[in-house]
Amino acid sequence: MRPPKEQHESSLPSARKIRRACSMELYRTVKRLNVWIPEELLKQGEELYFKKVIHNSVWIHENHKNRKKLADWWDEAVSEELAALWNVEQAKLSASFRQAFGG
Repeated sequence: MRPPKEQHESSLPSARKIRRACSMELYRTVKRLNVWIPEELLKQGEELYFKKVIHNSVWIHENHKNRKKLADWWDEAVSEELAALWNVEQAKLSASFRQAFGG
């Protein structure tokens, strides 16, 4: 009888991968919002989101397969500040993110 296979734990993604993922997630969200956001505000939003993800990267990595949990975290940690920065409704922003993210 063979011993059970060990679960392969992947390492945390690099900062570059995290930054690119944040950028793509926000791009998809803005697309679904169907509003124009100035380039400077988009960059500020990406930086805000990136910093929040970096600060919570261990928890996010542990829950990377649970999109609903990640989207709930995004609603609590990111959406309010991002909605204020972009001057959009938080509920609409959250709905657009969930639709784009799949959570």
